[in-house]
Amino acid sequence: MADVHPVAVFVGTAAALLSIASFAPQIVKILREKDASSVSLRTYVVTVTGFACWLAYGLMIKAWPVAASNLACLAMSAAVLALKWRYGRGRSGNDVKG
Repeated sequence: MADVHPVAVFVGTAAALLSIASFAPQIVKILREKDASSVSLRTYVVTVTGFACWLAYGLMIKAWPVAASNLACLAMSAAVLALKWRYGRGRSGNDVKG
């Protein structure tokens, strides 16, 4: 494998950490309020599916940083999705459907 420039490693690491951390505020908000009615079910179904595909891709090409970061993002986005199912009160007809 070719040498990777340290700046590229830094940017990639920062991107992964920020992507993973981006789900934390939503998770904390849902847990505090015990309400996920404002979370889009459809968005998180697509997001979880996308991260699952990225994880599979990373594993297939043996790109472990891609696989690991997307596994973490998959776990965080799946947590939001699970919380949506648990706390997604049907305040409007669209909440149950997405």
